Amino acid sequence: MALSRELGIGYDAAWLLKHKLMQAMVEREGRRQLAGWVQLDDAYFGGERRGGPRGRGADGKQAFVAAVQCSEEGHPEVMRLDVVKGFSADEIGAWATRHLAPDTVVVSDALAGFNAVGEVAGTSHRRLRTGSGGHKCDHPALRWVNVMLGNVKTALRGTYHGPRRKYAQRYLGEFCYRFNRRFELHRLVARLTYVLLRTPPLPYRMATVDAIAG
Repeated sequence: MALSRELGIGYDAAWLLKHKLMQAMVEREGRRQLAGWVQLDDAYFGGERRGGPRGRGADGKQAFVAAVQCSEEGHPEVMRLDVVKGFSADEIGAWATRHLAPDTVVVSDALAGFNAVGEVAGTSHRRLRTGSGGHKCDHPALRWVNVMLGNVKTALRGTYHGPRRKYAQRYLGEFCYRFNRRFELHRLVARLTYVLLRTPPLPYRMATVDAIAG
């Protein structure tokens, strides 16, 4: 809506332009591999619908992996937020193979699917039994991934009203693109323009198909 007002164009045209921008961010971030010290967690985009089932199987929820690369001093450097079909060993193993560089040291909770991370060549994996609920968020070894998850959920709720599940990767990719370049804000628009000029066209028909990662 803000983009529509700023450019003086219709809502549908502004919506398509916004999704083209987000798609370019997703494609750029898709090439990034995490390395060094990485905090890993499972999360969901969306929530329960009124009258529907609750918990992990709730309607309207989209699973995604959250990973934050930290410096040796423990400060967050870059992050990834990737939509997945679920948290099975096969799905997490495929994610880790694509997005973790050799010699990465990963810390996660004890979710069974995360066992696959340690099976990826060159990685080291430490599993922590953190419990559930608020106790999980308090664990110092997973501090930054939980802070980032809180930030992205707050940002999405504050900026968008009911973002659709099928576009989850675009919304998450936009957050990552901006966060990972937070120390170069003066170059953000120029760099995004460069990426847009090298991104394939995204017509409305393609922009509205199911964008959930396969």
